[in-house]
Amino acid sequence: MKKLDLETAIEYPFNRAKGMWNILWIFLPIIGWFALGGYSVRIVKEFIKGKFKQLPTFKFKNDLELGFMMSMKFIPFLVVYLLLLSGVENIADFLSIKNQKLLVNLVEAFLGLFIVPTLAINFFNKETISSLFEIEILKSVFNNFDDYVVALLKSILLSIIFLVMWMVLVGIPAGTFTKNMFLADFYRRKVK
Repeated sequence: MKKLDLETAIEYPFNRAKGMWNILWIFLPIIGWFALGGYSVRIVKEFIKGKFKQLPTFKFKNDLELGFMMSMKFIPFLVVYLLLLSGVENIADFLSIKNQKLLVNLVEAFLGLFIVPTLAINFFNKETISSLFEIEILKSVFNNFDDYVVALLKSILLSIIFLVMWMVLVGIPAGTFTKNMFLADFYRRKVK
């Protein structure tokens, strides 16, 4: 399967530039946020299918429903995640580790870079609560660690490129709608 290249990723939001106006839904509290969340899930699902041509058409009602349902389904994972971090802090306290905050920050960084992104993309793909807890798919990350790190670095580079474009405002929606592109591409090639 062909890897996503940086040029395609940069061009993606501009191939249907009017789709970037959908970022304005963020100014409609709660309802707009859920709709934008559902839209983001659909974008990631397209990435998983290898569709990197252009932003999909925004469908307010469908995206609102999807965003709301996905947010509700995410709550159990969030609770477990917060309990895990609290547990790490308690263990560090029990063991009298001097710099507890550093340990918690390291665990949180590890989870945020290597665990949560793959589980989140799996969740976006399958739309089930249990998909957030399918720990066995993480083997794909560690068995293809070099490929995953490259996808992660490309994601960071793409974010930096769009961050620079924030000065002309176009980088805000472009960065928002493409932030998971390379990790979804990794998922498409190595996990699915």
